[in-house]
Amino acid sequence: MFTFASNLNFLAMREEYIKTNSWRAWLLAARPKTLTGAAVPVMIGLSLAAVSGAPFRFLPAILCMLFAFIMQIDANFVNDYFDFMKGNDDETRLGPKRACAMGWVDARSMRHAIAITTILACAIGLPLVIYGGVEMILVGLVCVVFCFLYTTHLSYVGMGDVLVLVFFGIIPVCIPYYIITHSCTVEVFVASLACGLVIDTLLMINNYRDIENDERVGKNTLAVRLGKKGSRMMYLLLGIVACLMGVVFALNNHPWATILPLGYLLLHGVTYRRMVRIDHGRALNGILGETARNMFVYGLLVSIGLLLS
Repeated sequence: MFTFASNLNFLAMREEYIKTNSWRAWLLAARPKTLTGAAVPVMIGLSLAAVSGAPFRFLPAILCMLFAFIMQIDANFVNDYFDFMKGNDDETRLGPKRACAMGWVDARSMRHAIAITTILACAIGLPLVIYGGVEMILVGLVCVVFCFLYTTHLSYVGMGDVLVLVFFGIIPVCIPYYIITHSCTVEVFVASLACGLVIDTLLMINNYRDIENDERVGKNTLAVRLGKKGSRMMYLLLGIVACLMGVVFALNNHPWATILPLGYLLLHGVTYRRMVRIDHGRALNGILGETARNMFVYGLLVSIGLLLS
């Protein structure tokens, strides 16, 4: 894993060696590191379903995970293309380089890729109607529509954090659970909110790094509204509140799912202290990587805790 991540970083730094529309260009455009955010909520939802007492079905579980992966890649392509068209990914960008802005992928090819990944996600999600009912079509359509609305409009009016709570928390935790069990409990809903808060730490550090640039282009993210100090505090509180909400697991005879994520909280605190020390600039990309790691650790610990219980 370390070698793979290192290779991606090497490619990002040596963009002059990346041929337009090559497999390396598309690999960077897909942003494989972000797939953690897609996997964690589905993993938690399926773990909750596995300990619910209902018969576990592997095919819909696999389809849920694949749908989440393809939708994440689709969202990355949409974000890359529309931010490029709006001129947001210029030389002042502090975050990782983007494919269209760097010329790794041309705009026409990216439009085609967006169409292909959108259709592929729908094709993968459609069979879930067999297991979850026709309402799964509505869920899929909502996911696709907001995939586009986030980059084109909602992220500019400070709605990004709310969308993370819904589309990286409530929907990807509750829907897989519902598909397997045909029900949804208070424990599952609270777990979905906690998961959304943890994943929102990734968006918070991303927007914290970009406060100055976002202010310049009129992108009023929550970080812009809160300012530096408020954003740092929000980042810390998101992880703390998520772990506090984990008490719901203990109340439902899953004590290890409450105890084990305290290991995540320790990592989260260490990362927060580094974030405060760095404060600004491209060095915050390292905090972005640590946050993604912490996020995966949280999902893994909750899932293991549920299965142990």
